Amino acid sequence: MPVITLTTEWKHDDIYGGIIRGKLANMSPGTAVIDNAGNIPVFDIAKAAFIIRNTFENYPEGSVHIICVHSEPGNRECLIVRARNHYFIGSNNGIFNLILNSAPDEAVKISGQDELDLFARTASAIIAGKRPAELGAVATEINETIPLRAVIDKDTIIGSIIFIDSYGNAISNITREVFARVFANRQFRILIQSNRNCATHISQKYGDAPVGEMLARFNRLDLLELAINGANISELLSIETGSAVRIDAIYEMAESNRLF
Repeated sequence: MPVITLTTEWKHDDIYGGIIRGKLANMSPGTAVIDNAGNIPVFDIAKAAFIIRNTFENYPEGSVHIICVHSEPGNRECLIVRARNHYFIGSNNGIFNLILNSAPDEAVKISGQDELDLFARTASAIIAGKRPAELGAVATEINETIPLRAVIDKDTIIGSIIFIDSYGNAISNITREVFARVFANRQFRILIQSNRNCATHISQKYGDAPVGEMLARFNRLDLLELAINGANISELLSIETGSAVRIDAIYEMAESNRLF
């Protein structure tokens, strides 16, 4: 059975979550309303998109995903986007292409002055069987945000940290496929923040490294993740979203002692 999910920039004790949940309970009684993620940094559509992109397909097909991140209806138009048998409701602020990384099957403009009422009414109408085309006009232009991608050379990959999880593990935008393309059957070193923070092999699990030692692994998203076994690498090394990650072929180490 389809559900309604909420991804928001609201704190857990804010009033907005209770308002929209109450509206949804009245408009769609019996439909599960699930907090997919809350307390997203204000206006941080990149973080919101990362979370939604990697979670939405775990919900039943036909589910509706409400995105209340940088989503004020008075400032820009709002959309229903249909893709991969799911529906997304949010602001036309560039988040949809970050979530889907492809063109949607359908996009429709919706209008209203109050974000909570507009999104709740729209989600409830879709759950009730309404098609997006019945709820607004076809959107002719969807704003796009350019995703942050790793830079690749024959002997080097330079990527960025794009997400820090609850344990402080630093997840980069370097995919397993990109890494294998450059470093298959080659020696390498993975550096972050300075030459002192280095990993020279890929671990399968956190316990492969001694407690307190830095490791690199590909996580369930097939993204390169940097961690310290038993510690919070982001706090210890002052890693933030946007911090650079560099992978060099190991025979180049003598030619350059500088990370950047």
